[in-house]
Amino acid sequence: MISLQNITKVYDGSDVPALDGVSIDIPDGDIFGIIGISGAGKSTLVRCINLLERPTSGHVIVDGTDVTDLTGAELRAYRRRVAMIFQGFGLLAQKTALDNVCFPFLASNGRVTADDRAKASELLARVGLADKADSYPAQLSGGQQQRVAIARALACDPEYILCDEATSALDPASTQQILDLLRQINEETGTTILVITHSMDVVERICKNVTVLVHGKVVEQGPVEQVFADPQDETTKALLGRVSWNA
Repeated sequence: MISLQNITKVYDGSDVPALDGVSIDIPDGDIFGIIGISGAGKSTLVRCINLLERPTSGHVIVDGTDVTDLTGAELRAYRRRVAMIFQGFGLLAQKTALDNVCFPFLASNGRVTADDRAKASELLARVGLADKADSYPAQLSGGQQQRVAIARALACDPEYILCDEATSALDPASTQQILDLLRQINEETGTTILVITHSMDVVERICKNVTVLVHGKVVEQGPVEQVFADPQDETTKALLGRVSWNA
């Protein structure tokens, strides 16, 4: 389980915290949504989980271990447990799909073995792109690029996958394909998936639990069915279209 305990993040030169006392428990095996409008602190939160950003205060507890201050080899080992999928795909333009999926092996071990390439091929097949191994990102659609990014995220058998607006650049059909793929991965492997989004539709389609952020603070959280049926905060109601934004 990932337990965020009173996480605060204040960037240098700013008097306004990007995160302000955020506490969230993300159960193992969950598909957990973090939703909010732009500036709510969603991306900062996910970067604190994988420690690309260090919280100003508070603790990131993973499976009972405080990882907040990890450095060196321990930090690298932790990050291998936590994969990331980005809005902009993050693929290497001069590398084929297969080589992009192999990149985590290269980054971890300094080389790519025949076994690594075989595993990468299996992962491309798993996301439905077995015939695109030799294609470059520019030759792929947005949905196909994101599936390559998902295959790459799976390369090191992560325990957690963090999706930062992973479908916001995609058309509706590609979005549905990616959400279906993430749900399948969760069901087959038990991998915990954290979905960062501004779309209640995405939350409704895939998530089991959800937290709503406003200006770096948690204003509502609970099972998706409960939050959708009886939203308590005005921002949640606005995200659901129950009230206008200037109400």
